[in-house]
Amino acid sequence: MHVEIIVQGVVQGVGYRFFAIQKARDYGLTGYVQNLPDGSVFVVAEGEKGLLDDFINELKIGPRASKVTKIDVKFSEKEKGYKNFSVKF
Repeated sequence: MHVEIIVQGVVQGVGYRFFAIQKARDYGLTGYVQNLPDGSVFVVAEGEKGLLDDFINELKIGPRASKVTKIDVKFSEKEKGYKNFSVKF
């Protein structure tokens, strides 16, 4: 299963990408996390649906210094076959 997530709020400069990487690795997911020019964070993840759901719930909370105000999620069956989870610049 493939998911694309846009996280809005205070999510840049607060360790959000590092948080996303740690959580994705905890759940055994692959994909990447990337800051967007508008101040939001874009997350692409692949794995089992239940694990992705748990990961999304973690992203809604974020690290302590963040303040997530909105999260948009789009699921897809078509995986891209990422090998690990990383930061994309």
